[in-house]
Amino acid sequence: MTFIKKPAAQHPSLVPNKVGLTVRDYEGTMSTLCAGCGHDSITAAVVRALYELDMEPHMIAKLSGIGCSSKTPTYFVSGAHGFNSAHGRMPAIATGAAAANRDLLYIGVSGDGDSLSIGLGQMAHVIRRNVNMLYLIENNGCYGLTKGQFSASSDIGSKSKRGEPNAQPPIDPVLLALSIGATFVARAFSGDKSLLVPILKAGLRHRGCAVVDVISPCVTFNDHEGSTKSYAYTRKHQLPVVAADFVPHRDEITASLAEGAVTEVPLHDGGVVRMHKVAAEYDPTDRKRVWSFLQERQISGEVPVGLLFIDERGVEMHERARTVKRPLVQVPYEELCPGADALEMLQDAYR
Repeated sequence: MTFIKKPAAQHPSLVPNKVGLTVRDYEGTMSTLCAGCGHDSITAAVVRALYELDMEPHMIAKLSGIGCSSKTPTYFVSGAHGFNSAHGRMPAIATGAAAANRDLLYIGVSGDGDSLSIGLGQMAHVIRRNVNMLYLIENNGCYGLTKGQFSASSDIGSKSKRGEPNAQPPIDPVLLALSIGATFVARAFSGDKSLLVPILKAGLRHRGCAVVDVISPCVTFNDHEGSTKSYAYTRKHQLPVVAADFVPHRDEITASLAEGAVTEVPLHDGGVVRMHKVAAEYDPTDRKRVWSFLQERQISGEVPVGLLFIDERGVEMHERARTVKRPLVQVPYEELCPGADALEMLQDAYR
């Protein structure tokens, strides 16, 4: 694969954030994806979210599998750590990395083929373990690298570029994540940056596995009439159920505000996710009602978008395993592997 570096020059009007970096410092190499690909819009949103959160690049780890989506970590934060794994195996690599170094911010980028087919078991267990990471699914409803075959997220009746309708029922990553206990579930559209950026910021600050499914049209193989993952179809059928905003932790500002239909969920780091209900009676903290609502909307052909579910009471992987606060990568080898005598003593305690 050819990597083309972007020019180092920056416009003097770019404003540095709290760590002294401009938005350009969060970019990567030039994209080799098709012009107009929704994945590039997601990359731009990730760049903006990390810049606005004042993240330090060397404290970020990017992980991916195989597919068009899994190429995109190359296109943001060139100064971050990165690992491109085998097809569908990104969650296992992320779990191992997070177990060894809990201090890094983990961003796992995958696609509908990478996560919902060969990587389905991997995705299920990283959600079940509630690994502290942003799990980003760039969902285009097809296999773009192998000429546009239907993927596991393709809707029944959705047509391929050649005109054949899909007969297989889809796997909805949002309903799947809800069913196995995900503590943060959202869906967005790559063409709606105003919604995608705050969702990404909230997901990056969430303690646990934040699953964000982004409808990302493939302009080469799945952006035609008859496709349910095209720009035109998604714009026409998307249903905003929650207008979300992310408020980072800052010095306290007090004010007197009138009560309204706004739900505030405090995050573990002091930030706040503020949600304004768009759909009537929608409660993004009620798993059962969210599940029922999404199923009803799916039957009617609508695409609910927004921060669909959040639960800050979930137990993150390190909390459940009761690991030490100190990242294991900083623990000396002699302490991690104290020898045969220590192992024998441990085994005696269970005999």
